[in-house]
This record gives sequence, C-alpha cells and structure tokens, in this order.
Amino acid sequence: MRLTDQDRAAVAAAVTAAEANTDGEIVTIVARQSDKYHDVALQWSVIVMLLVLALLAVFPGVAEGVHLRLVDGWAETVPGSAYYTIALVLMAVTFLLCRLAFAPLAVRMALTPGATKTRRVRAKAMQLFRTGAEKRTVAATGVLLYLSLAEHRAELIADEAIHGRVPDDVWGHAMASLITAVKDGRPGDGMADAVREIGKVLAEHFPISEGDVNELPDRLIEL
Repeated sequence: MRLTDQDRAAVAAAVTAAEANTDGEIVTIVARQSDKYHDVALQWSVIVMLLVLALLAVFPGVAEGVHLRLVDGWAETVPGSAYYTIALVLMAVTFLLCRLAFAPLAVRMALTPGATKTRRVRAKAMQLFRTGAEKRTVAATGVLLYLSLAEHRAELIADEAIHGRVPDDVWGHAMASLITAVKDGRPGDGMADAVREIGKVLAEHFPISEGDVNELPDRLIEL
C-alpha cells in the first residue's frame, strides 16, 4: 500500500476541518512498519538449528554417513569427536541458511505472530506519542492516530485531559473505519475517515474556545 499526494492532502484537510470545532489537536502518522523483526528471524533460525541437532540425535546414521563420505571412507567406526564436529558444522550451516532465507521483510512478517505485531505497533505508537504529542498542547488535548502499513494495524492514543474524560471504547468507530479502509487498500481514505470521527468526539467533549490556536501540525507525517 502506498499513499498518494491526494491521500496526504485529504488527511491534512480532514485534520484542519476537525480541529476547527475543538480545542483538541490531532496528529496523524503513517509508518511503513513499526519494527524490522530481526529478533523473530533470529529466534526461528535458532529453532531450526536446534531441530537439526534433534534429528541427528534420533538418526545418528546421518552423521556416520557424512563422516564416511567426506572424511574417512575406510573407517570401521566413527570416533565420538566426529559426531560433535559434524553436528556443529551442520548446525552452523543451517543457521546461516536460515538467516539468509529470513532476510526479506515479507518473510519475517509472515513468521511473526499477530500478538507480537500488535505489541510492537502499540509500543511504537506510544514512543511517537510521547515524543510528538504528549503534553505538547497547553490543555493536554493531543490525540495521535498511528497506522503501521506492513502490520495492517493502527493505534489511537489520547493525551491526559482527553483520556480522563473520554472512554477508550468511544474511539471504536474511528478505528473500525480506518482498519476497514486499510484492508481495502485505501489507507488515505481510512485515515481521513478516522480523523473526521475523532473530530466529532473531540468537538463534543472539548468544543473550541475563544483564542484557540493550532499547536500541532495538521499534515500527515510519514515514517
């Protein structure tokens, strides 16, 4: 999925329109992915490597065959040290091949459990919120809408004043609109729809007051 200039303009316009009726500030961020998941690839590589050791324990004849073919074809018995050496070599080769096979991001994504993706997206959203929106407004009325494209997951995090007055389940409709559009391959439309829904909630609980100023950027931030 990719965002077009039209998508960026639509999201920015939606933010501007939503903030025209509220003291709340909406920050929108879209990231290609929230994590590179190299640790997941490493874990799978170790698991496959250990599986090789388990198979050698169950089928020791494999190590014997390798020794007879590559080391000493006339040996009547295979020394014990040869088993360890062959196992070490096969495990190392397997580990390196797995690391090579798991190098593409798409493969790492496929190997990553959904719960892990959800946790990583949430953690990244919290990090961005703390650096870019939390307590960056006078009245602590910032909202971060975060979409991670590779994981097809989104997060909405509200500042202190909003979180204290608006229950989390109120944002459900906004998040549902976003996820539905993302699944249809329309992330820009989803972001704009979600922003409009967020604006309605903010206008209800934090109507615009005299002298309100725009404290956070309206443009869509891409990572």
